[in-house]
Amino acid sequence: MIIEDVMKVDVVTLSENDSIQKAIEVMREHKIRHIPIVDDDNQLIGLVSNQDIRDATPSIFHSNEHLEDLQKPLSSIMKTNLITGHPLDFVEEAAAVFYENHIGCMPILSEGKLVGIITETDLLHTLVELTGAHQPGSQVEIKVPNKAGALSDLTSIIKSKKANIHSVLVYPDKKDPSYKILVFRLQTMNPLSVVQALKENGFEVLWPQIPESVL
Repeated sequence: MIIEDVMKVDVVTLSENDSIQKAIEVMREHKIRHIPIVDDDNQLIGLVSNQDIRDATPSIFHSNEHLEDLQKPLSSIMKTNLITGHPLDFVEEAAAVFYENHIGCMPILSEGKLVGIITETDLLHTLVELTGAHQPGSQVEIKVPNKAGALSDLTSIIKSKKANIHSVLVYPDKKDPSYKILVFRLQTMNPLSVVQALKENGFEVLWPQIPESVL
């Protein structure tokens, strides 16, 4: 999946000469936490977050003091050293950038112009969709040797039990690097027959842990 598939294209922007007060009003109106700052050619020159605004505005205990600070331009508080992406970047690569740099959003540029924005909320929503966690079903975890063909063997067994697969995740076994953990999200509320077939074919099922007497 690429960023173009998940980014917001109807981006709310402001100019560097707009006031902090205006940014506060825009964030409240649109229920957003980040505002890209662009020039007249829609080129990105900065970014303002709700945290930047909190740092620049008076405390709620002194809300009537220093009101003139709210009229300062956004150029006085905006961040300019920004991490940006391209519409054709992969979503998983963008997620790694968010994680490594502890950022909350990423403006998306094409030919130097702002064309979209992606936030941590967008990435979380995408993860939910990719894993099928928002759909009714069940989860089956299997420990397999880290060798070619294991995934094909497993999907054949699942197919034989007429269970549809929502998603498949693969991650290393922390205790033994020679093994992988495969996590299947299945379109069935009762994976009992699948688990039984997997065990009969010699696979180690980590979840669900169903007693042998039930199988």
